[in-house]
Amino acid sequence: MPIPIRSLPPVIAILNGAAGFFLVLAYIFIRQKKVAWHRACIFTALGCSAIFLTVYLYMHFEAGVIRFSGQGWIRPVYFSILVSHTILAMVIVPLVFITLMRALRKNFAMHRAIARWTFPLWLYVSVSGVVVYWLLYVAYPPIWPA
Repeated sequence: MPIPIRSLPPVIAILNGAAGFFLVLAYIFIRQKKVAWHRACIFTALGCSAIFLTVYLYMHFEAGVIRFSGQGWIRPVYFSILVSHTILAMVIVPLVFITLMRALRKNFAMHRAIARWTFPLWLYVSVSGVVVYWLLYVAYPPIWPA
């Protein structure tokens, strides 16, 4: 039995929110020099993001474009958030990979240098993904394709 496409947006938002939560925990742990906990949270955030991407691509492959139904002042607000989220979501993938590879290779000076950029951008992508979900599916329910 196929997964109902309309049940996937909350799953996607939860995965985005969870990734953001684990990123914040990872930041707190590394500031406390709890490297093992930091690593566990980063890999959990990475797993949440990877599952998110898989579910997101599956949903949009099956459902197509979901049209935003908000009108008036909220449209430019929504599309501004969506565009910044989308661009940074594409940018963050190689940044996460490079940051992770530098840590795995124990090149911690270079890891820290890029992580200062990766962390806030990845966190923005995760949080803005939840905001996009809320605007598109909760505040202004979409017009689903036929």
